[in-house]
Amino acid sequence: MTMTRREALMTAAAGVALAGTAASAQQEKSPDAPFPKGRYVDIHTHISEGWSVNPTLTAQGLIKWMDENDISQAAVLPLIMPESWDHPITTGFVLRETEPYRDRLIPFCAIDPRTINLGSYEAKLNLLKRYKDAGCRGFGEYKVGLPMDDPRSIELYAACAELGLPILFHLDNSRNKDKPGLPALARVLETVKDGIFIGHAQGWWASISGDVTQTQLQGYPDSPVAPGGALDQLMEAYPNIYGDLSAGSGANAIMRDMEFGREFLIRRQDRLLFGTDYLKPGQQVPQISLYGNIDLPEEAEAKIYRDNARRLLGLL
Repeated sequence: MTMTRREALMTAAAGVALAGTAASAQQEKSPDAPFPKGRYVDIHTHISEGWSVNPTLTAQGLIKWMDENDISQAAVLPLIMPESWDHPITTGFVLRETEPYRDRLIPFCAIDPRTINLGSYEAKLNLLKRYKDAGCRGFGEYKVGLPMDDPRSIELYAACAELGLPILFHLDNSRNKDKPGLPALARVLETVKDGIFIGHAQGWWASISGDVTQTQLQGYPDSPVAPGGALDQLMEAYPNIYGDLSAGSGANAIMRDMEFGREFLIRRQDRLLFGTDYLKPGQQVPQISLYGNIDLPEEAEAKIYRDNARRLLGLL
């Protein structure tokens, strides 16, 4: 039988109403209803502009990979310092490319304090405010060839703190340089007490162990973790320091000594953030396998995998 146009419209309307009712009912049942589906929030990803020798990663490509790996949302970090990448990934590019997908992709901003005409505190603050007003919810990846406690960086940290922008920094022997025990980072945390700092990379994660050497601040130690590491000490002393579990360095810190690693995750569950540092198609990401199999209490999982990041970024 052939439907009249009116009958067809009424049937379609009824279907839409039923679908809306079902969707609403499902949303009421889901504790994550305000957020896109997914087990994880990734605190550390990148996209690229296409000038690299590596394959280009678009915003759409990043979302496709997120869907394949149960990732609800991801912070997208620019890379503007010459020590960061083989070409600049600018804040403007990140803002423009993520704009259609802001429910999934959360833009960060970055500035280099060595930049001409950004010498004053006011200049840094004004530019950061413009980035925040445009949608940026964090600062980083801060990957600059200076000591961690360089005065120019401390002024930048203070400006981020004033605007409520968490600072995700890369620490090793070349970028945000420090020594075993991380004394420069401790001075930063003491000086900028209202800033939120998120540690990342080899120098940060090698410092999970109390016997770390200067050389290991640029590497991936595989020995069992010795007690007295700087990470536990800093997290005990300062409430404003967090850890980004991304990259080979973050995975290695947990996997090098699985018993210690699991205990560390549980002990510091309020200060740790799931992340991958995914930046090119086909990249192997150890976090997916590691956290897909590690046995953590449900409360710790929720904090590390999702809630800590959403809280720091003002999404909760």
